[in-house]
Amino acid sequence: MRIREQARDSAPRNPSIPSSPHIRKSARLRVLVVAESFLPQVNGVTNSVRRVLDHLAAKGHEAALVAPTGPREYAGFRVHVVRGARLPFYRDFRIGLETRRRLRKIMREFRPDVVHIASPATLGYQAAKVANELGIPTVAIYQTDLVGFALRYDLPGGVRAMTALTRRIHLRVDRTLAPSTASLRQLELMGVPGLGRWPRGVDLQQFGPSRRSERLRKRLAPNGETLVGYVGRLAPEKELELLAALRPLPGVRLVVVGGGPEEKRLRKLLPDAEFLGVLHGAELAAAYASLDVFVHTGRHETYCQAAQEALASGVPVVAPKSGGPIDVITPGAGFLYPPGDADAMTELVRRLVEDPQLREQTAEIAVRSVRDRSWAAVNDLLIRHYREVIAERLRPDSARGEVPATKEAS
Repeated sequence: MRIREQARDSAPRNPSIPSSPHIRKSARLRVLVVAESFLPQVNGVTNSVRRVLDHLAAKGHEAALVAPTGPREYAGFRVHVVRGARLPFYRDFRIGLETRRRLRKIMREFRPDVVHIASPATLGYQAAKVANELGIPTVAIYQTDLVGFALRYDLPGGVRAMTALTRRIHLRVDRTLAPSTASLRQLELMGVPGLGRWPRGVDLQQFGPSRRSERLRKRLAPNGETLVGYVGRLAPEKELELLAALRPLPGVRLVVVGGGPEEKRLRKLLPDAEFLGVLHGAELAAAYASLDVFVHTGRHETYCQAAQEALASGVPVVAPKSGGPIDVITPGAGFLYPPGDADAMTELVRRLVEDPQLREQTAEIAVRSVRDRSWAAVNDLLIRHYREVIAERLRPDSARGEVPATKEAS
């Protein structure tokens, strides 16, 4: 995979936002995180931002967060809640619409060593422009497939607009980190330079086979049914209508965990399914571990954290052979089917339902496959990426952007 050289002018670091000329591995960093989504919204972006902030706090770094929603502080760090608006076609999701003037004020006051832009869209684009003006190093996290989002929602001119927006954003940052090889390839085809890989971690203390709840299983499967479930947002891009193909399977009970704009429609489509709503903490871990098979349906996942949490819980995964699941689900830990192919998905689920020994073997491999994917290890890698882009900015003769696309450590 060929990585193109960074395609933007070099901006000198603004003297009003000083940083140490020699940032050692042990030096404390000041990180400004800009996120399109945060609490109380529950989604992949919010969860990963929380993990990053928790890790920065644990390691003794300084941080602040800019987001369109959130509490006054998180993990001991200040949260700047900025202007935002709800999407007309997805009322549960709010995007940031803050002005560059406000963002410039926040950056000048906080004086970050690096700006971390999580899943950039409207707010991230403005933050990237301001950071570039001020000469602050930037790391953008590619986590939301805006092009796939526009395609699924059938927005007029949406695919072209989201492709252009994605390019504009990522051409302005020092490094773009994507979670999977499929995402890296997608970005490379758009002409995005400076690519690196940053996968997602999994909480191996929260999720595990020991969280299995016989009490929950008896409630969900009073007649000993095999529990087949989905965990995630209930939204059109998740293609959850495919789950209806599983209804005729004998001895199967469908379980749906999550909330979103599609819930009402899905309840009608899946009248025999058990909808548990949005779960957190121990309840979420128990729901995962109490399943016999986990099914994912959406093809536009940059990573698919839900599948990874299912693997950690000792549950075989059936997911589309597209995007993040290709990397997340290693051979033997689950099965991949052609995106959108309900018959192929149903056949793979049928095999697991009818063969308890296959389920057991697959579950054992699933648990082993995620042993090295802790959040601590993944976020230590992120901090190394921070230090690298800072060091590159401090080398005036450096050609930024030449980062191996499959790079996970240095």
